[in-house]
Amino acid sequence: MSPSEAPRSGAEMRKLLTSRDIKKVVVLGANGTMGYGSAALFTTAVPEVVFLARTSAKAEEGLAAAIKQVRSPTVASRASVGDYDNDLESACADADIVFEALTEDFAIKKDIFDRVEKARRDDSIVATVTSGLSINALCEGRSDSFRKHFMGLHFFNPPNVIVGTELIPGNDTDKELVDFVEAFSTIRLGREMVRTADTPAFAGNRVGFKVLNEAAQLAEQLGPVLVDRLVGPYTGRAMTPLATIDLVGWDIHRAIVDNVYENTSDEAHETNKLPDYMAALMDKGVLGNKSGGGFFKRQGKGEPQLVLDIASGDYKPETEITLPNLDYIDEVSNFHAQGRYEEGMAAFLEADGDEAALAKKVIAGYIAYAFNRVGEVTETITGIDMIMGAGFNWAPPSVLVDTMGAAAAVKLIEGSGLQVPKAIVAAAESGTPKRFFNHPTVNTGKYFVAG
Repeated sequence: MSPSEAPRSGAEMRKLLTSRDIKKVVVLGANGTMGYGSAALFTTAVPEVVFLARTSAKAEEGLAAAIKQVRSPTVASRASVGDYDNDLESACADADIVFEALTEDFAIKKDIFDRVEKARRDDSIVATVTSGLSINALCEGRSDSFRKHFMGLHFFNPPNVIVGTELIPGNDTDKELVDFVEAFSTIRLGREMVRTADTPAFAGNRVGFKVLNEAAQLAEQLGPVLVDRLVGPYTGRAMTPLATIDLVGWDIHRAIVDNVYENTSDEAHETNKLPDYMAALMDKGVLGNKSGGGFFKRQGKGEPQLVLDIASGDYKPETEITLPNLDYIDEVSNFHAQGRYEEGMAAFLEADGDEAALAKKVIAGYIAYAFNRVGEVTETITGIDMIMGAGFNWAPPSVLVDTMGAAAAVKLIEGSGLQVPKAIVAAAESGTPKRFFNHPTVNTGKYFVAG
C-alpha cells in the first residue's frame, strides 16, 4: 500500500513542528558528496551539525567542500567534525537526528547502524539518504525504538540546489514522526516532499534511471553524442541523460539499476540491465566525471569535448563526429523558445525519420512507465510528477501528456509498441481529467528549454 499523499496546510505543518525541537544533527559519511551536501543543508536550520567520517581529516575535507558548495559562513559556524572510532558514540548520544549518508552498500550501512542503535537516544530520529535500498530491510531485527524512528530521507544531489526529496517510511515507522519530518523538511529545509513506498529505487530513481539506462543502452549503437542530442533539452529535461550519468557517477548508476533489475520484474525489466560495456569500462576505472571522464571528457579551455568511442574505449574530439539530419530538433526548440509548447510538442510528434522515432520511443516509455508505477511507488501520479520535476528537473510525465494531449499520448505510446496506461486511455476517451498536472505554483514552461 502506498503512503498517503494528502496535502497539509501551512498551519498544520507549523503545528507539527512544535512537537519536537531539532537542535543537533549528526551526519555519517560527511566526506561524500551526498554527506557534505546534506550536512550543509542541515546547517541552514539546525544550530549544531556534526560531520563524521572514517577519519577527522576526511570529515574536515567534507566540511571544506560543504562551505565551498553553499558559499555561506553559516556552515562553518554551526559545524564540528569527528571520526567514527573516537566520536560516533558520544555524538549520537544526544543527537536529535542521526543522518546516514554512507556508500550505497547494504553491509556497510548495517554495520554503522549497529553502532548507532547502541549509542542513540530512544527518541532520536535515524534517517538514511539511500537512493533505493529497502528501508524495512535496513532496520530488520532492530529494536522497536529504532524501527519506529527509522525512515528514508532521500535528498537529490546537490541538496542545496535540488529541492525534491523523497520520504520513505518503514512498516513500523511512527506515523506522527513521519508527519513531523515532512513538516520539518518542508518548512525548515525548504524541501518539496514526496512520500513513496519502500520499493527498489523508490519513485524518482525507479522512473528516472530507467530512462538513463535506456540511453546508455542506445549509446552502444548510436554513440553518446547522438543519444544525448535525441533525448536532449527539447524533450523536457535540463541535462542530457548520458551527461547526467557522468555527473552522478557510473558506480552510483550501476548500484541503482542493479538494485531495480535484481529486485523487480516489470514491463521494462531488460531496460534496467546495465550494459556490458559499462561494466567492462568500470573495471578499468571509468566512473564518469569523478574519474576524469565517462561518456564525455572535458579538455582545456577552448578545446573540443572528447567523446567515448564505446567499441574501443578510446576518446575522440566531438568535432570529428558527424550526426544525421536533425532539423526537427531545431524546429521544436524554436517553438519552446517562444513559449509555444503545444506547437513544439506537435512538431516533435510529427517528426519523421529513424532518429525521431527513437526519441519518441524513449519519451513514450518514460510516460508509460511512470503512469504504470502509480499504486506501486506512489499513491497517485502527482507524487511521481513532483519528484521528476523537483528531483530530476525533467518535465513530469503528466506535463508531457497535458502538453501533447491525451489522445496524442495514446497514439505515441501505441506507436512505440508499448501498452498504454489505463488512466491515459480513459482521459483520451472521456476528456477527464482535462489536465493531469494541476500544481498551483509550478510554471510548466520551465521544463521546456530550447536546445
